[in-house]
Amino acid sequence: MHLPDLPDLPVRAALGDVTAALAEHGTAVLVAPPGTGKTTLVPLALAAAVHGRVLVAEPRRLAARAAAARMASLLGEPVGATVGYAVRGDRKVSAGTRVEVVTSGLLLRRLGGDPELAGVSAVLLDECHERHLDADLLLALLLDARDGLRPDLQLLATSATVATPRLAAILGDAPVLEVQARTFPVDVRYAPPARGERIEACVARAVRAALADGDGDVLAFLPGVAEIRRTAAALSGIDADVLPLHGRLPAAEQDAALRPGHRRRVVLATAVAESSLTVPGVRAVVDAGLARVPRVDHRRGMAGLVTVRVSAAVADQRAGRAGREAPGRVLRCWPEGELLPRYPEPEIRTADLTRLALDLADWGTPDGAGLRWWDAPPQGPLHAGQEVLRALGALDRGGSTGDHEVGGSRGWTITDRGRRMAGLGLHPRLARALLDGTDAVGPRLAAEVVALLDDDTLTQGVEMDGELARLRSGSAPGAGRWRAEVARLQRQIPTSRAGAPSAGRSRSDDHDHGAAALVVALAQPERLARRRSPGSPLYLMAGGTAVELPAGSPLAAQEWLAVADAERTPGAQNGRVRLAAVTDRETAELAAPALLSDAEEVAWSDGDVVARRVRRLGAIVLEERPLARPDPASVRAALLDGLRAEGLGLLRWTPHARALRARIATLHRVLGDPWPDVSDAGLLADTDRWWTGPLTAARRRADLARVDAAAVLRSLLDWRIAGRLDELAPERIEVPSGSRVALDYSGDEPVLAVRLQEVLGWTATPTVADGRLPVVLHLLSPAGRPAAVTADLTSFWTNGYPQVRAELRGRYPKHDWPADPVAATPSRRPRRSPRP
Repeated sequence: MHLPDLPDLPVRAALGDVTAALAEHGTAVLVAPPGTGKTTLVPLALAAAVHGRVLVAEPRRLAARAAAARMASLLGEPVGATVGYAVRGDRKVSAGTRVEVVTSGLLLRRLGGDPELAGVSAVLLDECHERHLDADLLLALLLDARDGLRPDLQLLATSATVATPRLAAILGDAPVLEVQARTFPVDVRYAPPARGERIEACVARAVRAALADGDGDVLAFLPGVAEIRRTAAALSGIDADVLPLHGRLPAAEQDAALRPGHRRRVVLATAVAESSLTVPGVRAVVDAGLARVPRVDHRRGMAGLVTVRVSAAVADQRAGRAGREAPGRVLRCWPEGELLPRYPEPEIRTADLTRLALDLADWGTPDGAGLRWWDAPPQGPLHAGQEVLRALGALDRGGSTGDHEVGGSRGWTITDRGRRMAGLGLHPRLARALLDGTDAVGPRLAAEVVALLDDDTLTQGVEMDGELARLRSGSAPGAGRWRAEVARLQRQIPTSRAGAPSAGRSRSDDHDHGAAALVVALAQPERLARRRSPGSPLYLMAGGTAVELPAGSPLAAQEWLAVADAERTPGAQNGRVRLAAVTDRETAELAAPALLSDAEEVAWSDGDVVARRVRRLGAIVLEERPLARPDPASVRAALLDGLRAEGLGLLRWTPHARALRARIATLHRVLGDPWPDVSDAGLLADTDRWWTGPLTAARRRADLARVDAAAVLRSLLDWRIAGRLDELAPERIEVPSGSRVALDYSGDEPVLAVRLQEVLGWTATPTVADGRLPVVLHLLSPAGRPAAVTADLTSFWTNGYPQVRAELRGRYPKHDWPADPVAATPSRRPRRSPRP
């Protein structure tokens, strides 16, 4: 292939070094910022240096199409001649194509079907620094194919950032080549949202300021399509063309945003414009500082896209767009002092790994062992994905499931069904819905629903049937794109299921609205939902997560929903339904038989034992009836759960029982074993020691309230120590007056509250626990009020008593308060002072 005169972009001078490094080492890393030409010039140079085809893997369809168009224009040829592209649902190549630009996901499918990549000499992995899940997996599988099947395959990884040591290492200590961008100065300013201001309003305000502050076009980065729509509405009436740019737009609208206009333009873009694409004429960038990334909420069992703050590397990359052609300016919509993460979080650490697990099983390494990973998939999320695949029939734990199984370590085996699902290029849940939905409702409706589920930008309302009707009528934005995807999916359906796809009849032809819900439920059985109570907007999904309908939803009167899409807001108590279809119990049971269970349940609920026979769909109770004879062991477990939840106060605690507990607790604290721990935690830690007698017959809360706690406590005492309880921790102590006064063991030290006149002449402070614990005396006045506290009577008579005597003589002058308390005679009754 002969190279034409290439444009004078920074990477042109390094093309010879790149091809030489690959020829010598087989792998290489090219670090080059956006605008250097790495996406368009390097593939052409590689094609001129090798004999076979060059594949360029891009993270997004928009970037793949744009790169192919730019390279074809450099050659003066139409797309599909020397340079072509292939994305899902669209391919333009020919027998003479030397450079083919594909999406990472499509190349994964191709690699699964042809691990040798016959006819391919080199693969360029573009924008590796973005760390998308498909790209990370593709890198690992290409390295594996190169190690075992294609040692001659050249592999070039490109990155816009310099954090490449790990990337070079997994490429076999590949050489790293760097190209610097030619940039102009960029003035960075900050315009954070005002209190209560939505990000769309803030971006619109910043766009107006950027237009007024200088010339050129404005490129604004927003996290998603909804924000782009709202910002465009906020900019209505400005003296500029407002153009959206995102991956779900029709090709013609995408191309319009990538061409210079006749007047000033404001391009509202998602992350697709960060790299690989050139938006001409941009002099100002407005950055919302947000991105939408995949996350899994493991607590709620919900996977989806969440909005996060961008990293510093991404913010710098976005800002660089303003300085491509001339000095530029950037307005950042966040506070200047806010600290950003350094680099984006790799998707493999945070995303749902079900699709990755299927790709790994299809490759023959279900757990990814032996592959060279940039970051290996976390075992917990990977195992969760494998369990989902098992439920979908795509994986099996060993055994024979077909003639084309590939065994993997840890016993996972991909089934024939799994292979068909992997070949569809859909998330496994959607693949299952397409295959099984075709059998249930016909190929057309199955494809229609799956195409809608796979593109969250197509919907504006919450009701699935209404959204399908709008798309079928052609009145909805994106209807043409949806129809094309429906046709593609119908062609993908195996003929053994669909027959002639065009002949398939969907239930929608008969206006059976439950049919669409069935397909939704086949994709997301855990999102089947039942209303919590009549009139409530809250629904409980089978997976156990509560979701609610938006106010005024037309679905509000429905008891059952098949939730197609739900989102979570950090800090919100419940998820929010974005798209759902009306369904019923019969359809729910048909779609999710694996979630059905019949069980006898005995549990502590709402303050008592509830024994019932329950039929459930996941977390949803379908029906229940009381159990007349529940299993005694289950009843005991439920009662114990109640005691753990509400405490041992459920038993009958008389004053005697409470005093007994305090006495035993004191001996346990002071003497230790064999005196038992009688705290709630100590008793509940080993219930076998005391669950005897009337407790064995208990069936409900009321039965517990009749159980004497004192008997439970005494059952804990071994006969060898039970006889010493009154000796070591006596319930009462005899004082010098002859009274037997009760001890209070409820505090850290036992307390003896006694009238002072009853202990006159007492010099030895009483003790308990074999003399190890002195008793604290609360010496009371004749009226029973505390007059003094002491744990040392000898010291008190000498030092404290004179002052106490003086105070008591003043308050109780008719009582006898002897000057010599040690020699005085104690008295049970207050003794009058002798008359003078």
